[in-house]
Amino acid sequence: MPNAKVKIGVIGGSGFYKMEELKGAKEVEVDTPFGKPSDSIVIGTLDDVGIAFLPRHGKGHRLNPSEVPYRANIYAMKSLGVEWLISVNAVGGLKFKMKPGNLVIPDQLIDCTRNRVDSFFGEGIVVHIPFADPFCPVLSQILFKSASRLGAEAHPKGTCVVTEGPAFSTRAESRLSRSWDADIIGMTSSPEARLAREAEICYASIASVTDYDSWQDQAEPLSVDSILETLNQNIDIIQKTIKLSIAWLPPERGCECTRAMKTAIATGGQFIPDGQKQKLALLIGKYLKGAKT
Repeated sequence: MPNAKVKIGVIGGSGFYKMEELKGAKEVEVDTPFGKPSDSIVIGTLDDVGIAFLPRHGKGHRLNPSEVPYRANIYAMKSLGVEWLISVNAVGGLKFKMKPGNLVIPDQLIDCTRNRVDSFFGEGIVVHIPFADPFCPVLSQILFKSASRLGAEAHPKGTCVVTEGPAFSTRAESRLSRSWDADIIGMTSSPEARLAREAEICYASIASVTDYDSWQDQAEPLSVDSILETLNQNIDIIQKTIKLSIAWLPPERGCECTRAMKTAIATGGQFIPDGQKQKLALLIGKYLKGAKT
């Protein structure tokens, strides 16, 4: 059984496929009711703190944004005991101030995805999760404080538009996103953030700006090589930001993320199919105790 002391998870995005400083790292295969995660999960320690690391797109970047098994990834982290989940995302900047090379700690998102299952629930159980603030404010503040302390040019908040991908935006789509006063655009923060909230995991993102998307007429067409080159320049500062942030996490969680499901279940316990109760016990078991069956 995986180390029960693992309370911190990291999901690495494009170009961020491993954590260099993990000690005693071992790969763990995790099965979930939603299939297998993107890859084996690497468990190790960082300054004697247990960490679970998962490359979102799999080793070698095999999965496009629509193919990522988001439910399996989040469920696997939950099953390992993860309470704090740091996501690393490559994004495009929608404002001049969001420069390539900058880090953004988003506080809002606009979901424009179309082909992704965005909930653990359904099939006999209705859940309306509170999601006004999709990123954990406690973890987000710590990430920004850490990045700033390390000298990164970081932004403490921003709205992220999440597109289906895998193609980059047309100029018209990019300008539409700008018209919403959004700050950055990416492909993977949703449904990841929503699922983390359903799992009552504190979730926040370190978004690395790699380009200015396509809204400028004079801009050259985006290329994967140029995006990864910019992202690679940020890998070291991102790793250091994660390490420092872990040292500053409070010993106990007290934010709303920890009780998001408390008032979210609309279906009476007696009406929830037994199969769903068993399948989702990790997520809602504590709220169904004592409920009529």
